[in-house]
Amino acid sequence: MVEIETDRLHLRPFAATDVEALHRLWNDPEMRRFLWDDAAVTREQTAAQIELSRASFSDHGYGSWLLFARAHPTVVGFSALRRFGEPPEVEVLYGIDSLQWGFGLATEAAAAVLRYAFETLALERVFAGADAPNAASFRVMEKLGMRFLRRVIEGDSEVAYYVVSRSAFRIPEGWYRATKLTS
Repeated sequence: MVEIETDRLHLRPFAATDVEALHRLWNDPEMRRFLWDDAAVTREQTAAQIELSRASFSDHGYGSWLLFARAHPTVVGFSALRRFGEPPEVEVLYGIDSLQWGFGLATEAAAAVLRYAFETLALERVFAGADAPNAASFRVMEKLGMRFLRRVIEGDSEVAYYVVSRSAFRIPEGWYRATKLTS
């Protein structure tokens, strides 16, 4: 597992002790509106996501990170790389506490995770998807150099997918460090 630091954020892999913080974050009505199709997230679902992340780090070298503000270590969101689709592709996810919106933290977190994906993991491309009404998420994707790929219907929602290749990714300015954690 890997911790990542940026100018303003510390990204730490999900841990078993994060159930309460993630449960609170994912049940914020503003966040769950797009991430969880506006359904309440149970503690059991939260714990299961933590375990899926830990297994993904073990199997693939990536998973989910909890985001902390470096200036005062409070939880401000999460970001992740996860497998999706057939054949499996890799998708970047991000979500910021609604009280922290508008400060560029989603862009900073997703950029750090993409940098890790391309520099450390040497992935060739990474996708991102968002529900059609989620304009803020599309702005983040575009700031990251991602380009529109396609729209699909998933359940009752229209989802737009964007993609960026390793060669097209522009490394953002600012400080960045990825550190492998010892068990």
